Amino acid sequence: MQTLENIQQTIKENLAVMVYFSAPTCNVCHALKPKLLEALEANFEDFKVESVDISVNEDIAPHFGVFAIPTILIFLDGKEFLRKSRNMSVDEVIREIKRPYEIMTS
Repeated sequence: MQTLENIQQTIKENLAVMVYFSAPTCNVCHALKPKLLEALEANFEDFKVESVDISVNEDIAPHFGVFAIPTILIFLDGKEFLRKSRNMSVDEVIREIKRPYEIMTS
């Protein structure tokens, strides 16, 4: 079972992490996630992804201040860098991450 401690450990131990908040009843969540994962894999060599089902892990989302789905949080070097909720494009997310990620990994 996924816990807040596991996610915090992942953020602490990895250079780049995306935490993806969704629920089984969210059709947008299910359509967006594979596109984001594919784009992350194609553009970034080392990006860890944690998925949080808010219907199962109800305590995790409020801890991160997440109250809408889908929501993504991008952590770079342990710090929250980007937060997007509901309406977002994959290209927009990749564009916002690309430069700081490249600077950190160069």
